[in-house]
Formats: sequence, structure tokens, C-alpha cells
Amino acid sequence: MKKISLEFIVGLFLIVGVGAITYLSVVVSGVSGFSSDGYQLKAQFSNSSGLKRGAVIEIAGVRVGQVESISLDPATQESMVVMLINSGVEVQDDAIASIRTAGIIGDKFIKISTGGGDPLADGGEIIETEPAISIEELISKYIFES
Repeated sequence: MKKISLEFIVGLFLIVGVGAITYLSVVVSGVSGFSSDGYQLKAQFSNSSGLKRGAVIEIAGVRVGQVESISLDPATQESMVVMLINSGVEVQDDAIASIRTAGIIGDKFIKISTGGGDPLADGGEIIETEPAISIEELISKYIFES
């Protein structure tokens, strides 16, 4: 039987370590390279400042999806946000989508307040939206209006 070399053990340890770090990075960040089960919804915001791709979407404090893309709608000059909602979660056509901040300086996320209308289908659009609140604008307004 051959003796296992020190280089082989170190190499094996390195491969296992890199694999573990990669796995933890994917799990912690919530990024997935696999297609997720769900459907897309759209929403237009006058201001989506600070919102990022992959941001959480919540209904009643429960994570129900993530932001898939953010782009500028050339027709309206507003921000078009495409959201991926988990299958089994229904969002009604009279729901309200709001951009919120987790904590004082936390990440931005989308909070959906459900309504009582008909459920939106894949590719549907949430009409009622509330844009992100800019802390800088609030401070500026407070200072210069006093």
C-alpha cells in the first residue's frame, strides 16, 4: 500500500475548504444559479434608490420572493422592477408594493400589502406603489424649511 503524501492531504483539505466556503456564500447571500419555482410580477416606482437585484420581497414579514431586475422604463422615465414571487403565494391586483428599509441604515426591500381583489397572473403588474424614502431629502427638507 502506498503512503499518502503530505501534498495530497493538503490539496484535499484545500479543495474541501474552498467547497465549504462556496456553499456558505451561496446559502448566506440567497443567490441561486438554478431556476426558481415561481412567477414574475412587475411594478413601477418613481424612485427605487438603494433597491438592488436580489433584494427580499415580503408579505406580512414573510419572505415570498426576490427582485429579479431593475430598469428604467423609457416611456414613463420611472423605475421598472421585476419581481420573482414564490409559487403558492398569491398577490392580488389591488395590492400595494412599497420600498422599505430594514432598520435605520439597512438594506432596501419590497413590502407588499395584500388586498382583496383577484390574484395577479404571471407577468402581471402591481399598479399601486410607494417609492423609497430618501433620508437625505427628509433631512434637507427639515433643515431648510425651519
